[in-house]
Amino acid sequence: MGTGLGKAKETQDEPRSLSSAELIGYSVTFIWLVGAGAFFYFAPSSGDGSMDSLRFVMTLVALFLPVAVIWVAASAARTARIYREETERLRSSIDDMRQALFAEREAKSKAITGQVEEKLAAIAQSAQKTETVLATFSSARQQGRVQLPLAKPEPSDGQPSLALGTTAEELQPPLSNAILIRAINFPESDQDADGFAALRAALKDRQARQLVQASQDVLTLLSQDGIYMDDMRPDRARPEIWRRFAKGERGRATAVLGGIRDRSCLALTSARMREDAIFRDAAHHFLRRFDQMLVAFEPQATDEEIAALSETRTARAFMLVGRVTGAFD
Repeated sequence: MGTGLGKAKETQDEPRSLSSAELIGYSVTFIWLVGAGAFFYFAPSSGDGSMDSLRFVMTLVALFLPVAVIWVAASAARTARIYREETERLRSSIDDMRQALFAEREAKSKAITGQVEEKLAAIAQSAQKTETVLATFSSARQQGRVQLPLAKPEPSDGQPSLALGTTAEELQPPLSNAILIRAINFPESDQDADGFAALRAALKDRQARQLVQASQDVLTLLSQDGIYMDDMRPDRARPEIWRRFAKGERGRATAVLGGIRDRSCLALTSARMREDAIFRDAAHHFLRRFDQMLVAFEPQATDEEIAALSETRTARAFMLVGRVTGAFD
């Protein structure tokens, strides 16, 4: 762009040369004046030597009118030449601007490509870290503790049962609210012994295990798009809003539960819901499991426990996916 303007300035600063139209105008004017002067010089004079005013005016008109016409044409030709030159300079400036714009877009494209590669590397590293954390679910964390697999078969799949049809799972003590909240927030790191202990306890409970597995699936799929719950800062909803949602109320009163404001995360999740059938099925399954847990959790939970539940990674995923799917409308 600067090159085009510089060329235009240099062209304007250079002295203008005479165009062909101006040269022709000077030549024709000179020839006409010389011819007219010769005509009047050699023309025979009248006998009395007198000339009335009308004849004098007509003589001047006949002498200078062609000159005026010649220079009107020459001026028009000169103006047309100036317009052509200005148009050419403008076209050159536009071409330079277009080239500069293309160069800027190419530079931005290269920068975006580099960022995408970095993001893909980060996602791969996160996926590897997730696999490492999941592997610890079945590894020995502390000596003497009984280890549990991540997934256990349902009673209908052949789980051994006790007398009178009572399964071993049903003999487990009820899962406390504190352990459930800690489990669905998942361990903070591979050194989080309390988090793993709560997760193992939740995996012994059938309902909690289904929610943990559904949440784990959704969080893993979201991480593939670089969406992590630790980065979310949703608007906090009062515990009574969660209670009203658990009791089946929907609409404006519960819309505040979809307090995710990150537009990029919302856009990526919405696009994934439309284009990825696997993610869509996992998301709807997760929403059903969380809703079932909340219905059972709300009657016997305190406001502090509900507030703590809303801060978990699983609850944030519920807010994000629920807002995208319109679950709070």
